[in-house]
Parts: sequence; structure tokens; C-alpha cells
Amino acid sequence: MTTQEYIKAIEMRHSRRAYKNKPLDEGIKNVIKEMVEAVNESSDLDLIFIDDATPAFRIFQGKFSMIAVCGPDSQKAMEEAGYYGEGIVLQCVYHGLGTCWVSGTFNENKVYEMTKLPRNKRLYCVITIGYPKERRNAVEKTMYNATHKKCKSYQDMFEVCDKKISDEYAYAMKLVEMAPSAVNRRPVHFRYENSVLSAYVDEPYSDRSIDFGIAKLHFVLGCKAKGINGHWNENNIFEETKTQKIKFEIEEKDEKEE
Repeated sequence: MTTQEYIKAIEMRHSRRAYKNKPLDEGIKNVIKEMVEAVNESSDLDLIFIDDATPAFRIFQGKFSMIAVCGPDSQKAMEEAGYYGEGIVLQCVYHGLGTCWVSGTFNENKVYEMTKLPRNKRLYCVITIGYPKERRNAVEKTMYNATHKKCKSYQDMFEVCDKKISDEYAYAMKLVEMAPSAVNRRPVHFRYENSVLSAYVDEPYSDRSIDFGIAKLHFVLGCKAKGINGHWNENNIFEETKTQKIKFEIEEKDEKEE
């Protein structure tokens, strides 16, 4: 997907809990499995695709699959889970599927039975994926209204900001505002000091680190859309990637007449 397609998906995305009574097509399942395998190969994560996720849920409706988001018990892995998992979510959303990050309202014991997860791995959360119903049902409306009474602006996410951020960063932060977050709490604290942007969350060994990883991806995509390439380093500082310009020196030679 292109950066603009990811941005479009961010604008399209809403958490969906009501799906059609139709399982995903085999072709779509295979594509999702390929994305899961690609993430597992490039990280310490153990994402597991589960064909029929309905036995693990009560308040969700219809037929749907899910990705069990698992990995080692570390803050880094949990942030990666949010970052890479949201990449899969946005690809699914762009192609018309409904998704939902879920960290609490499912039966963990049944998910453990489905995944046969080793003891040294932790189940962080799950992502449901299915064909969404055209309209939200009563449960979806109630949950949306309960968690969106007051949405935190990106300005309120800054703990320190010693000067005005650039228009490019402001755009990227607007996309952070649109990132999914447990009960819409938006727990990431940003700091902008001496032209350096950093971020952190309280209680990093909780699902807040999942939210952190999701926010990181949204920020990176926003910057990329505005022509800034960059990444979050291991200290959670955003580093811009400087493009190197290669200069070719042309030697001037005096022409000698023969």
C-alpha cells in the first residue's frame, strides 16, 4: 500500500463489533496469514491467525476471524505489537474489512486453547477481522458514545513543548489523535524539547504500550505523507532520516593546443 492509502485507511477506520454472518473468503484469509507471517519473521512477535473467533466473544455479533497478538513479556515487544498490528489493521480496513483491537472483552481461556500458546509467551490482545454490517448496532453505538465523550487533542498529549512544532509534525499528530486506543484514553505523553520529539507511556508493561506502538505508526505515516522519513529509536525518540546528496566533483582540465 502507498502512504496515501494508509492515510485513507486511518480516516476510514472505526472499531467494529457487528459483522455479517459470513466468514472471510479463503483468498482474504490467505493474504492475512501472509501478513502475519511477515510480521513474525521481522520481529520477536508471535501473531496467530484464528479462522473462527466467535467462541471467544459474547458481545460481538456475526462471523469473524481474529489475530491473537502474542509475544515475549517485554515493553519493546508490546510496542512492536501495536506498530505492526496496526499496519495489518489499516490494510484490512482499506480493502473493506471491519476490525477491532480488543484487550479485555473476550474469553482469554478459550483464546489460549485456540492458540496453544507456550508458557514463555504472553497474549497481549486480539484483533477481530470480518465483513462489517452496514450500520452500527446498539452495542457499538453505546460503546462509542461511552468512550468518545471527550477526545484528547494532540495539544493535550504534550507534556512539554518548548516551541511551536512544524506543520508536518502537527499533521502527523492529528493522525495520532485518530489512533485506536483502549477506552479512547490516548495514554501517550509527548515531549518536544530543543527540536527533539520523544514520547513515553505510564505503566509500560500494560496494554498502554500497545497503544504507544499504534500511535508511533500513525505519526510515522503522517510525517511520510508530508515528505519526512523517520523512525522511532530504541529510546523512543523520533529521528528523521536525512537523505544524502552525493556531489560529483568535476575536474576542470586545461585544454592544450597541439
